Amino acid sequence: MNTAEHPLGDTLIADGDEIFASLFTLDLGDGGVDFGTVERIHAGDFDEWIEAAARSGLFTRHDVEALVRSWERSPKSLFDALLSDVDEVTRHRYTAVWDALDNLTTFETAEYA
Repeated sequence: MNTAEHPLGDTLIADGDEIFASLFTLDLGDGGVDFGTVERIHAGDFDEWIEAAARSGLFTRHDVEALVRSWERSPKSLFDALLSDVDEVTRHRYTAVWDALDNLTTFETAEYA
């Protein structure tokens, strides 16, 4: 089965993420952490990657919609896919930023008596 013939169902999302990850990675530029990118993904702003998937010609409209649903359920799935080919040090640095955003979100939503 190929994704051009069959839209990605929930069981095939992982395959879609793998295909996406093999084509698109974070632009690491000078090796610094791109905080803005991590913040956008963490906040659920996927427009850049939705457009990249749609324009690639490798995904059907249904495939892109399935990827978006997957990312909306778990923004970290896009984050992890984009980091799939980076070295461990880079992965650790980016994961630390993600975890800090998780902690900040938890802190901001905590109710105090």
